[in-house]
Amino acid sequence: MIKTLIPGRSVILHSLPENLSTRLFRDATPRHVTAGEALFHAGDPGDGCYRLEHGLLKVLITSPRGEERILAILGPGAIAGELSVIDGGPRSASVFAVKECDLSFVRRAAFEEYAQQHPEIYRFLLDVLAARLRETDEAVAAASFMTVKSRLARALLELAKVLGEENDSGQVLIRHKIKQSDLAVMAGIARENVNRALSDWKRRKVVSKSKGYYCLQDIATLKRIVDK
Repeated sequence: MIKTLIPGRSVILHSLPENLSTRLFRDATPRHVTAGEALFHAGDPGDGCYRLEHGLLKVLITSPRGEERILAILGPGAIAGELSVIDGGPRSASVFAVKECDLSFVRRAAFEEYAQQHPEIYRFLLDVLAARLRETDEAVAAASFMTVKSRLARALLELAKVLGEENDSGQVLIRHKIKQSDLAVMAGIARENVNRALSDWKRRKVVSKSKGYYCLQDIATLKRIVDK
């Protein structure tokens, strides 16, 4: 028997309550992006926000030297672009489709009109922004203090929150084909280090890969690696 994992904090707080979200996006404009396509880039004008209906998004930043770092993976129900809706500033990060996505788009003017009638929405957006800040702090701490394996284990566990399905044996299958290069960017380590760590974990039956899908066979060990 397979069951979907209960999402972690990063998924829950990226979603608005259903009653507010439904009314806000009632007259939204649909948007479709294909796998690999950018929803928007850092620095683009912040003219509105999106709700992800189907698919998977990744939020990333790029250094002046072209180095990328994935800050978050967003699943259905998540809101993207909420900061620009609040302050009207340019996009602070880039968002790309990991696979085909259907989204709903609300312009900033429509959001402001709605918020005047339902000011409680700002409280939930503050929760979203707080969650984003905590995740960024955790990512910085991981890059500064964690070992290579700890950072990779953390990345796999974060993916499992969004994409994982757990079986009766406690193993978790990540139901999307993730490239090693994406794992490297998400963990902030070299791809060669990803390959070495995964090879070691495969021998120890901690993580396996079949038909392009990663299976987290020993969640307890991965959590211990993160906590080292």
